[in-house]
Amino acid sequence: MSKFYEKVAYRDVEEDIQSQKSVDKWIFGLLLIVIGFVPLIVMASVVEVQSPLVTNVSALTGGTKGDLFTHYKALAVLIITILAGVMFMAKIIFMNGEIRKSKLNYALGAFAVVIVLSTFFSSNISIAMHGQYNRSDGAISWLCYLALFFIAMNIDYPKKVLNYILYSLYPFVIINLLIITMNFYGNDLLQKTVVKNIVTSFLPVGANIGEGSILVGTLNQWNYMSGMFSIMVLMFLAAAVLEKHTTKAIGHLMIAVMSMAVMLMSISTSGFLTFCLMMIIVLFIAFRSEKKVQSFVIVFIFLLVTAPVFHVLASKNHNIWSESIGFFVNSNPYVKEDTVSMVSMNNNIQMDWIKKAYAAEKFELPVLPERATSVGSGRAYIWNKGIDLVKERPVFGYGLDTFMYNFPHYALDARAGMYDENTVIDKPHSMYIGWLYGTGVVGFLCALVLVAMTLINMLKIVMKQNQSLVWVLAIAWGAYLIQAFFNDSLPGISATMWTLVGIFISITLNSKEKVDGRNN
Repeated sequence: MSKFYEKVAYRDVEEDIQSQKSVDKWIFGLLLIVIGFVPLIVMASVVEVQSPLVTNVSALTGGTKGDLFTHYKALAVLIITILAGVMFMAKIIFMNGEIRKSKLNYALGAFAVVIVLSTFFSSNISIAMHGQYNRSDGAISWLCYLALFFIAMNIDYPKKVLNYILYSLYPFVIINLLIITMNFYGNDLLQKTVVKNIVTSFLPVGANIGEGSILVGTLNQWNYMSGMFSIMVLMFLAAAVLEKHTTKAIGHLMIAVMSMAVMLMSISTSGFLTFCLMMIIVLFIAFRSEKKVQSFVIVFIFLLVTAPVFHVLASKNHNIWSESIGFFVNSNPYVKEDTVSMVSMNNNIQMDWIKKAYAAEKFELPVLPERATSVGSGRAYIWNKGIDLVKERPVFGYGLDTFMYNFPHYALDARAGMYDENTVIDKPHSMYIGWLYGTGVVGFLCALVLVAMTLINMLKIVMKQNQSLVWVLAIAWGAYLIQAFFNDSLPGISATMWTLVGIFISITLNSKEKVDGRNN
């Protein structure tokens, strides 16, 4: 009788293992949708915004607002997170699944708790929860990112996981190349009837897209496109460098070149700086690869093909040089020198009598700050003001994505920081300042600890293993963290990247478990 029960127990264990594998495949499929499909979503939506301010400034007032890029991305991320979460819980509860032991669990939990508390104590709770109508980067989105990270690090993956990830991103690169190239050459796709009908298919009757709307890509704006595609360049170039099969290497190389073209046409320095810094790592892995000659040939071909692409694009728009190589070199060979007109010279003449008024006695008018833009296209000014805000609510901050409603707009010193004191600042232009402002010092430290732990895990494994999967995901995460110094978070970027780092951590922990198993 006892043998019968032993056989039943054995069959139950086998059945649980098979069920776990099946659930992991389904969850991985959902994660691939987050990685490759969610960033592609461009659907117009109408949202009713309740502004916490009483003002006549259109950017700050409430009412019916339209969005093209983030509402449905955030909604898709939320739905997928719920589905993946339900499957994961079923695996843990009913299939004898396990949560991997890691200190990262505590860091994730701490950051999630602080996000909830910062939202609860925010004076703009609804905005802190959902985020701005055209950014959707509030507490709900960030809790989804962390949940996807946690789920991704606690499932197993097929051997060809890297291929699945890279191939899922091929359409993202190709479609964005088409969109931004059309825009770059003056043929905005949003003006095409077919595209417009698809984008507006979920709009209520009577609503339409504004006349000034343009389609730069499937992400919100130039800076985000630049930052995201610097990540794509580095991912696919690293994959090409480490790929042993020539055909696959050529495919990844072509996508890397396409991504580079998109990054350049985005005309933003953030992506180019990220690319330059992380290229050091790409050269390092080429040096460590098994086929060093092939790896360096691929890097050389990439640079060789990119050069004429850069020249053609910069000839069309000289700002491509200004926002890339121009960051290091003052002169721009693509700008034609024009003779300065006498009118502009006369406008620049310092006329002291304009600054002074005379009545019964001399009276000096107040000296206004000279118009200028601070470092980073005004970012230094924004960050400085953001830190001043944190000093007033240092513990849990103001709530995520509420920056626009607490920033001191129309300050006189904005003339020297943003060139124009009438500029309305709607975001901190840095994910890190966004954390500090939104979740306070406590949340900021939790986030930094979490990021530091992921980087430590990465350093440990990349020094021991020279696998393509390890290096490609590590480079993607590193590039994301660098470009985040200059760019904000968005569902179309952060959901993808936090999922990828979760996959990386899963591989790290899985490798550790195998080593520990052998030692035991």
